[in-house]
Amino acid sequence: MAEQVAPEWRLHATLGALMMLDTLLIGFAPAGPWDSESFTLGVIGLTGMVLLYVAWYRMTFKRKGLVPWLDLWEDPPGSSRKILVAGVATIALAWVSGNPMQEHMPDPAGLILMLLGLLMILQAVYVMLSIGPLADKE
Repeated sequence: MAEQVAPEWRLHATLGALMMLDTLLIGFAPAGPWDSESFTLGVIGLTGMVLLYVAWYRMTFKRKGLVPWLDLWEDPPGSSRKILVAGVATIALAWVSGNPMQEHMPDPAGLILMLLGLLMILQAVYVMLSIGPLADKE
């Protein structure tokens, strides 16, 4: 079988980083068809986050896709613990950005960080259950 060439990830990473830079520091956004610059800025930020995720996935797993299937992981027990800790830290960061840092952050920053943290915890719990109590007995 021929060796598969890893998909390009640098373009996604560059565009995602530029969009996040605009969202977090520059703040340039047209009013758009919805006549709201802040909504457009949020759309730019979410698009940038998606592009950064796609770049990370392509760089990490050397294939196209979006879902990190369990068979792609090298160390599921260790990685799931790391993801669980990162998810809890992201939820703590969501609280900080939504409360004491609210004046300095975009309004939905806490909600988006909370969503990311909960998704990370969901992924970690899924992996822990899949390799533990819900593992297939052969």
